[in-house]
Amino acid sequence: MALVSIYTVGRLNHHYDHPTSREFYQVGNGVYRQATKSGLIEAFSPEGVPFPEETVKGKGSPILTLTVWRNLQSLYRFTYSGQHIQALRDRSKWMEQYPEKHLSYVVWWTENLKDVSWEEAFKRYNYYIQHGPTPFAFDFKHAFDEKGERIMISNEGSLRREL
Repeated sequence: MALVSIYTVGRLNHHYDHPTSREFYQVGNGVYRQATKSGLIEAFSPEGVPFPEETVKGKGSPILTLTVWRNLQSLYRFTYSGQHIQALRDRSKWMEQYPEKHLSYVVWWTENLKDVSWEEAFKRYNYYIQHGPTPFAFDFKHAFDEKGERIMISNEGSLRREL
């Protein structure tokens, strides 16, 4: 059974110890609890990971997540519901606005949890930036199923083949 991975990248407006950043982490704890009940299988710690240069340069602290989910539907439903959707709505309080279009996440399918790594996440993210969405790396608006077929995700999170 194929699993789905997602790598997210952003930058806090302030350093980790700023009161606004602390609020971000408090909200994040609730969001994480929601995720564990919504199909999250694994969350990888960024501690000790050598980040690509473009993620560490800038004023605020980089925020990177790498998680693996049971399926694309559970990831999508989690992303656009509950505490997470509220956090997305409030993100300008915590996260830097990028002057140009910024890719904030990339999704891909994997057969084995052991194949998911930060190096793989960086590779998929860079691939998407260079080549756009493909079955190798995609987003929710340009999604693919585990067989590489183009699909549409409805607002409820159901999948259907794109004609």
